[in-house]
This record gives sequence, C-alpha cells and structure tokens, in this order.
Amino acid sequence: MGRWIYALLIGLVGAGIAHIAIILLIPYFSERDSWALVSEVGPPYAVHRLDRNGPAAKAVAAADPMFEVAACRFDLRDGSVHIFSAGSVPYWSLSIFDRRGQNVFSLNDRTATGGVLDVVVASPVQLIELRKAMPANYENAVFVESDIGEGMIILRSFVPDPSWRQIVDRHLAAARCETGAG
Repeated sequence: MGRWIYALLIGLVGAGIAHIAIILLIPYFSERDSWALVSEVGPPYAVHRLDRNGPAAKAVAAADPMFEVAACRFDLRDGSVHIFSAGSVPYWSLSIFDRRGQNVFSLNDRTATGGVLDVVVASPVQLIELRKAMPANYENAVFVESDIGEGMIILRSFVPDPSWRQIVDRHLAAARCETGAG
C-alpha cells in the first residue's frame, strides 16, 4: 500500500511539473501571440492604431473600451527608437514590451516631463553614444535603457467621453516612432 501511494504522489508531482512547464513555454511556441498580431497591422517604426475590429483585435480584446490603443514595433539593433507626439489628452500611458511580451518599462503622462509623450529607447551602448552628441530633438525626452533587441511600444490614450474623441484621434495620428542613429 505504501508503494502505491508513493507511486501516485510521484506521478502527481511529475504531472504538475509537466503542466507548469507547458504553461510557461506557451509564449515561446505560440504563433498567434501579441507580436504576431501587431506585426499584421503594419511595418515596424510606425505607429499603428489597434482597431478592435482589425487584424490585431485579439491583442486588444481585453483592453478597456474607454482607451484607444496604438503600437510601434522596433529593433534596437537598427538603432535607438524615438516615440513622440504633440498635444495633450486627458491621460496616456506607454509600455515597452520585449519580443516575448514581457513588460520592461512603463510611463504615463503624470510621470513624463511636462506630460508630453517623448521617449527614447536605447541599448546601453547606444545611450552612451547619444549622450556624447545629444540630438536637439531629444532634449526633453525620457531615456529608457534596455537591451531587449526586438520590442514593441504600446500607447494607450483615454477617451473619457465622445467630446474627447477627436482630440485623442489627433494625438495618436500625430504620434511618431522613428529609429535613430546609434
């Protein structure tokens, strides 16, 4: 009887380990992850609105309906990336994700310089080079040091009521995501 209970416990522990490993490996093997969905919307280094009825609908399905969402894919091997937009909205937040969907940095208008969307993402080496010869358009930017290679920036803008829709639309339409030198 003792051997039977021992074998049962070993089997349950083994099954638990296998299930946990499978769950943790899903992002590595999934073909329909957020990266793939956002990739279908357009090329890298461009801000793309993620429409709830478009190709990336699954990526924004769980997003709050009072937020408009946009994304920009980038590769730091091409150089630093600069995302910026003029104007102001009631609230915006920006998150930087690596290729596997891990959040590596977050920022919102309450913590940004003057509430303005102006962020530069660079690897440690690129950041050193940028600080040696700072471009004029990076003067007020928030610098994010990250060595993630490929990544994506998700920008969310709050629309408190329909009267703000045009303002939020203009803010997202004015958003730019550009690769820099480095």
